[in-house]
Amino acid sequence: MTTDFVSGKSDWRGIASLPNDPAALKELLVDKASYIAQLEEQVRLLKAILHLAKSERQAKPTTKEMQYSLFDEAEAVAGEQSEAIESGEVAVAAHARKKTGRRPIPQEFPRVEVVHDIPEADKVCPCGCELTRIGEEVSEKLDFIPATIQVIRHIRPKYACRACEGTEDDGPTVKTAPMPPQLIPQGLATPGLVAYVLASKFVDGLPFYRQERIFERLGLDISRATMCGWALQVARACQPLVGLLSEESRSGPIINLDETVVQVLGEVGRANTSPSYMWLVRGGPPEHPAVLFHYAPTRSGQVAEELVGDFQGYLQTDGFAGYNALGEREGIIHVGCLAHVRRKFVEALKAGSKKSSGGTAQTVVDLIGKLYHLEKQAQDAKCDADQVHAMRQAKATPIMARIKALLLEREKTTPPKSLLGKAIAYALGQWDRVAVYLKDGHLRPDNNLAENAIRPFAVGRKNWLFSGSPAGAAASAALYSLIETAKANDLEPLRYLHFLFEKLPLAKSQDDFRALLPQHLDSKTISA
Repeated sequence: MTTDFVSGKSDWRGIASLPNDPAALKELLVDKASYIAQLEEQVRLLKAILHLAKSERQAKPTTKEMQYSLFDEAEAVAGEQSEAIESGEVAVAAHARKKTGRRPIPQEFPRVEVVHDIPEADKVCPCGCELTRIGEEVSEKLDFIPATIQVIRHIRPKYACRACEGTEDDGPTVKTAPMPPQLIPQGLATPGLVAYVLASKFVDGLPFYRQERIFERLGLDISRATMCGWALQVARACQPLVGLLSEESRSGPIINLDETVVQVLGEVGRANTSPSYMWLVRGGPPEHPAVLFHYAPTRSGQVAEELVGDFQGYLQTDGFAGYNALGEREGIIHVGCLAHVRRKFVEALKAGSKKSSGGTAQTVVDLIGKLYHLEKQAQDAKCDADQVHAMRQAKATPIMARIKALLLEREKTTPPKSLLGKAIAYALGQWDRVAVYLKDGHLRPDNNLAENAIRPFAVGRKNWLFSGSPAGAAASAALYSLIETAKANDLEPLRYLHFLFEKLPLAKSQDDFRALLPQHLDSKTISA
């Protein structure tokens, strides 16, 4: 029996199946060697993924690859030095070092003083004089007080007339002050408790069943079903805010789109193992962005079209084909993602053999590193959009031209089915969209703003694994929208939720709801 190494199918005809023509036999052997090389490359990539850190950074980055970018893992590269773009030299400040040591504890935390004094007998000098206090040594240590449960009793006095017993008019016999509007009518949870439960899940990735155990340790019986009911009720109450977020996400010059898989149980006509998707839109004014999550059972480009609506401006996405039709619509300029281009070459580097270290993939990664170093320099200098555009035209454009010329040259000699060949094909296929960022200083070279916003959902998904129903997935989308918008506008999520849940029952008009959106608040307001 022989095996066709190209198709992987077995052939029982043995040696007789091999061609007699030397040229045909040589071609078969070349195909076999190419297939084996692809398999070896895949094995090296899988080993790298299995045994190495998931970050795209190398354990010991070369001098050429020192970068400040966030890329897929959103982790800053340690170190303060990077290769200079023009000269290739590193400027080191003379003996400029930061003082090391423990960071001071913030002053807003309350202090409890514990005095450790020497005995009274030791306060007398051998000469007979009493010692004078000349100062003190102070050391601060952090303490933690476990969460405490308190009960808020709403007391409403009841009034009645003992003389006529209410027969003099048609009004109520007994008068009682009405209860203030409640976020969850007839529920036992205060806005503070609901905010804590939802922040624990949607910010810290703590599933309801784990919170149930935590409450048990505190002596309180709150089931996961109860907490799930709270989340559904709050999400319904927040729908006017979600609608306004959708509008505001389309009000700016740029929209970032991304999506990730979510497993949802109980979808009509679909198996529980079928993949569904959580979509993300990040847009609105750059100084006050809006982040919108949207659950959909499909990854169809039609979902993206509905989310974008009548928006006109820049649309930045990754290379997913579902965005292509949307990007070609009149009034929309499609912007690509340089981080995704880099990621393909990093995979080729990880899968490369020790003998082939460096080469084309390393060169491309290094050149992209220079582009990100330029972005970091502009960010540190707090350049405005016009200055960033001028910098890119003068310095980034030539680097992009070098990368494209290299890709076009290597495309002719690189096997298209290899990881490097796929990386080159992907980069050239996305090149026109990626290069758009050079034309406008307001644009970023990558779609990391969307990826960073959707990452907390992906991290939380590892803990709670799936949504129990489509209604639960939609509720999660609403709550993630508010939380991630709060984070994008530098608000502490728990404090924002607490503030929101106290004020939301009082909101009646569109203006009332709009005033509760994170981008229209500041940290002082929600703290007060």
